[in-house]
Amino acid sequence: MRRLPSLGSLRAFEAAARLESFKDAAAELGVTPTAISHQVRLLEEDLGTPLFIRRTRKVVPTGSGRALAMRLGGAFDAMADAVAQARPRPGRRLATLSATLAFSARLLVPRAGRFRTLYPGWDLRLHASDDSVDLVAGEADAAIRYGRGSYPGLVSVRLMTECFAPVCSPRITPARPEDLKQATLIHFDWLLAKVHNKTPSWGDWAEAAGLAGLDTTAGLTFTDENSAIEAAVAGQGVALLSLPLLGSELRSGVLVQPFGPVIEGLGFDFVFPEGADARPEVATLRDWVLGELGPAAGLTAASSAGEA
Repeated sequence: MRRLPSLGSLRAFEAAARLESFKDAAAELGVTPTAISHQVRLLEEDLGTPLFIRRTRKVVPTGSGRALAMRLGGAFDAMADAVAQARPRPGRRLATLSATLAFSARLLVPRAGRFRTLYPGWDLRLHASDDSVDLVAGEADAAIRYGRGSYPGLVSVRLMTECFAPVCSPRITPARPEDLKQATLIHFDWLLAKVHNKTPSWGDWAEAAGLAGLDTTAGLTFTDENSAIEAAVAGQGVALLSLPLLGSELRSGVLVQPFGPVIEGLGFDFVFPEGADARPEVATLRDWVLGELGPAAGLTAASSAGEA
């Protein structure tokens, strides 16, 4: 249980502190100055500390009052935003898409601005998390999942199969695989890959490359892919990373793939509840995702349902 003073006293105090006036706060909240003064005094008694220095024509927050007002202002802004998100918007529709953190940051966020252009009557909400949301319960309209392609109760459309290869800054490009023995290897421990027993590792790559004598456990390890990407861009070592997620860096030359082989991971699938094909939210998201992440975007895309 949260132990909080009354919402009325907090609102009265925040308005008075922001405007430095009980009279102006009363006008904003539609009450009398006496009511504002009463609510503030109740709050001061509850907290056991004065919150204002009271002067003839204004009130000035004390140090404690100023600190409390700043935090409350942010909290009320967050509450107002949450309420606005929950309130139906006249004439507009909201579509919510969930995806993993790396997929959202690398592939969806750069394309999100075009959603409003393509679908002017719609708003897009991106839910970025490596934890799966419950689509059947309506936590999102659709999702992009990483796995083997089999999701009970859901229809899946394969977007791409992940593939991994060594990448690094052009400033430290090794000439041949054997040069990796003198390089710093960058690793990332991605929980979802471990869950599916398909962790793309330097050990897998060295075996595929036929490279013996490489210490595949040494180097820098991160718990998320975005940090590993930033480390590679900064020239801190050579990373084994997902090529589909690095399209921008590889095209611009910020990162280079010095050599192969390329090893395969699992797949990214667009998924939605069975029987929801005709829902406008699902249809809109499916058209947008397939349009943005199809062959024209430079990614390998293939449609499938069920087990990949």
